[in-house]
Amino acid sequence: MPTEAVIWVAVIVGVMAVVPASGFFLLRRRRGRLRERFGPGYGRTVAAAGDRRAAEREVRARTRSSPLDIQPLDPESRRGYAERWAAVQERFVNEPSPAVSEADLLVRAVMAKRGYSTEDFAQQASDLSLRHSRTLEHYRQAHEISRRAGDRWVSIQELRQAMTHYQALFDDLIEVPSGPSGLGQPLDHP
Repeated sequence: MPTEAVIWVAVIVGVMAVVPASGFFLLRRRRGRLRERFGPGYGRTVAAAGDRRAAEREVRARTRSSPLDIQPLDPESRRGYAERWAAVQERFVNEPSPAVSEADLLVRAVMAKRGYSTEDFAQQASDLSLRHSRTLEHYRQAHEISRRAGDRWVSIQELRQAMTHYQALFDDLIEVPSGPSGLGQPLDHP
């Protein structure tokens, strides 16, 4: 009998060690998936919340409660937006600041066409984080440069950066393949 008791104690101790360890590894795996899905937005949400668990609850709630009906663009709309983007890039050569403002308006027009909220920037960023987390940071940076350009003078280099950032999100929104065959090409103008 004492051997049976020792075996049961060993089994119970083993189970007590395995359950928390497996819970820990599952939590790390889930956290890794959230970090992968939301990219830089994950770190930003954790920093803003000040608590990793609260931030992860917020991110998971955002994915579950998305009432958006996001639609892909039809080929004709995609082509039309790509032509408008090319015109904005051409305008950048002679009128950089107005072209950046126009790029912002065009990105928001594509967002609206796809079904994203365009009410305020915070809501836009929240909505975009669900499907465009990899390019959301580009949008944040472009928006910040554009905002500063409205308040004061910014350098041509900053305006060029804003256009490049807007283009990253624009290409993602209209689903342009990256690389030399994509519709959106890097901005090589002054």
